[in-house]
Amino acid sequence: MTAAPIIITADEINCLIYSYFQDSGFNHSAFALRNEGRLQNSPYFQKHIPRGELIDLLSKALLYLEVESHWRTDSLTTNCKAGFSLLDPHICSLDDPSEKSPPPSEMNMETVDSEKLPVSAQRPTASSAPAPTPSYATSQTKIPLPTRSGLPRPLESTISKEATTLPEQPKLQSPTPDSAAADGNAKRKTSPVPIDGHVEKRARHMSTDMDIDGTSDSARSKSPGTRDMSVYSQPDATKVAKVEMRSRGPGDFVTDPRVVLLLPGHQTEVFVCAFNPKMPNLLASGSKDGVVNVWNLPNPPPATSPDFAEAPEDPIALENVSNFSQGDLTSLDWNFDGTLLAIGSYDSILRVCTSSGALHFSHPQHQGPIFATRFSRNGTWLLTASLDGTTCLWDVKEKRLHKQYRCHKGGYCCLDVEWLDEDTFASAGADMRIFIMRVDEDESIKTLIGHKDEINQIRVNPSGTRLASCSDDGTACIWKVDNIGKGVDNIPGLSASEQGVMLKGHNHSVSTVGWSKDHPAGTNELLATSSFDGTARLWDSVTGECLHIFKDHKGPLYSLTFSPNGKFVATGSGDGWLYIYHIRSRERVWSWFAGSGKPGVFEIDWQDHEGINRIAMALECRQVAVVDVAKLDLLRTLQNGIRTTARIENVPI
Repeated sequence: MTAAPIIITADEINCLIYSYFQDSGFNHSAFALRNEGRLQNSPYFQKHIPRGELIDLLSKALLYLEVESHWRTDSLTTNCKAGFSLLDPHICSLDDPSEKSPPPSEMNMETVDSEKLPVSAQRPTASSAPAPTPSYATSQTKIPLPTRSGLPRPLESTISKEATTLPEQPKLQSPTPDSAAADGNAKRKTSPVPIDGHVEKRARHMSTDMDIDGTSDSARSKSPGTRDMSVYSQPDATKVAKVEMRSRGPGDFVTDPRVVLLLPGHQTEVFVCAFNPKMPNLLASGSKDGVVNVWNLPNPPPATSPDFAEAPEDPIALENVSNFSQGDLTSLDWNFDGTLLAIGSYDSILRVCTSSGALHFSHPQHQGPIFATRFSRNGTWLLTASLDGTTCLWDVKEKRLHKQYRCHKGGYCCLDVEWLDEDTFASAGADMRIFIMRVDEDESIKTLIGHKDEINQIRVNPSGTRLASCSDDGTACIWKVDNIGKGVDNIPGLSASEQGVMLKGHNHSVSTVGWSKDHPAGTNELLATSSFDGTARLWDSVTGECLHIFKDHKGPLYSLTFSPNGKFVATGSGDGWLYIYHIRSRERVWSWFAGSGKPGVFEIDWQDHEGINRIAMALECRQVAVVDVAKLDLLRTLQNGIRTTARIENVPI
């Protein structure tokens, strides 16, 4: 019997190295390799390559070298203490390498008197050392969540931890424009100050235009070694701005900083947050290390009270004890009555917990990171979207998988799902298509085609008649979905015959889209989009006209959320700013800065429930921020419909 051939192609190797460059933050090298190797034309370029895959494969190669060298069972190979290296040949030895004397080149290093060093280079003293970060884990109630069973810890028994760890990222004081834009292309929610390495939030698929260089020609011409590290990419490629070094707090001179309550219960970057829709005091937040905290917030004081919101007790911490090195939380979704919380994670396991923190059920059906979880409005069904290219439909009551849909074929990822009604939903992916599905049918009943790159997010309008999508191609699109199932539209697999309303204007990936509920009679519905070009835009969803461009941010936008009544929109960015805009006046009415260290604002959720009006923010600085909106006088005035001639906001930018 002839063995199957072992084939290694140059394209495969280049794609692995390209992925390694991105994981390690070598964005210029990745860009050069992609263009010189023409990887965009490779069939392997669209495949999802797990983080650290090249290191994992090389580690397995070392294991093979170990077997090849030690297959004999003599005393030398059995007791060999020599290590293995990718570049140095292995020579069996009984001597412990740690007992060998260092080479002369290491022994004769020049010594320098520390008193002659600059202050910044001297060893820090006890008084100058930063205070240790307090640990909140000991006082929290931790409920371990189940892990994928039957999967061994990769290579831990044979390969050292250092051999399987990606290189440590250099500590930069401020970002380069290229790294910020490259991370935008990779759809990662990452800080413009990459101190602890990349904060990976999205799939590793690059936009076809690779719009990395967003700086001026003078900045672009600098070599990596001489680049001015204080610049940051602007929406206008001819402008370069300094990264702000200011303290955390409101952007105006009037707001009391205590209107924002900080919850320091996470140990890593916080990616997602969600208020409970029925129990307004419950707030869930999820972080990079796979931990979900459920906070029980005290009721805020009345708006006219001189007091401010009190800090809650320690949260219930749902601790992910997965052996996977990457358990990043990607999605938190409460069901309509607030009794269940669906959790999506990079470890590919679906978890559904109760509002008290108890596990309702979990399942390892997906073979790739879960990017979205969505309950149906009546709570009967739960949808999950995964990078394995499938959409799963779960029976919540029976705690089982009802159906797995494989519409996004050819290795393309499924990036988002959205319910249109109780029985119909949409699935969007990296294949640039939106599939309309029904719970009782195996194939799609309609396919929406129009985007030219990956579709990042889809959202249906409040009436369920139109669907908005946004893409890496720099556009958003509005699709009519109220006539699905009528006439020829119910033929499985039929492509949409009509073209949606295309919204063009952004010059980079469009990351978020949202509908406004403030829709007076006789007016068209409004839609807002946010982009990695640093701007948010307000659109007429019927005519496609751009009504306004919000240009305050200095970095890629990660989040955009309308207030529940639709009168305001909040945006969050990697530049550390939260901005709130009044929709009808198109004015910025309030802002808040998260700080200069790790400034990213990754997600925003806005709550307005029986007099409680709050905004929650998931922050890169490992905290959750809660804004008591009722204490913001101008927002309260505008929300109540009272006209004012006062200046909207005085913010030193």
